[in-house]
Amino acid sequence: MSEALPTLGTVNDETVTARLLLHRPVEDDVDAIFAISSDPRVWTHFPSLRHTDRSTTETMVLRWIAGWDAVGTGTWVVRLRTTGEVIGNGGCALIGEPGGAGTVWNLGYRLAAAHHGKGYATELSAAAIAAARAVHPEVPVTAYLVAHNRASAAVAEKAGLDLVMTTPDADNPDPGVMRLVYADRPLTDAQRERLRR
Repeated sequence: MSEALPTLGTVNDETVTARLLLHRPVEDDVDAIFAISSDPRVWTHFPSLRHTDRSTTETMVLRWIAGWDAVGTGTWVVRLRTTGEVIGNGGCALIGEPGGAGTVWNLGYRLAAAHHGKGYATELSAAAIAAARAVHPEVPVTAYLVAHNRASAAVAEKAGLDLVMTTPDADNPDPGVMRLVYADRPLTDAQRERLRR
């Protein structure tokens, strides 16, 4: 059972939680997201993924926008309700096609370093899982992360996901790093194979 605060509502692609405003991304969000994604402090568990140029962030935001257009939910831009400050991004993105073998939701987020440890990731994750289940409840919600990222593992557990698989982290430049896969239900062989890539 999730410990996160409930979602308060969704209007015009903006989801409101107790402390956060979760917005469908637009191209104007690129600079704010680049400021966060280029900060080495938010990549301590996977430093080679840090954005070093704005074009990387722009490509990512355009991918989020396309995901929303295709599925009707996806990665949000995260703002504080009190100030409107952009503090990160997160949500559930669909990996694969609805009804396809191996299709899963992937829960992910990245928050500015100044906002770590405040429970925002758990609050965001609860809203993201609810949004994914509202669109395609038949698709499992998963989260995968490197094994040494204990904070993200704790968020996945608080969001109600269980550890279902440990596998080498295929994209990691360090071949010794393991990937933990969490899910809200048992996974098929095809889904497990997709999450090993």
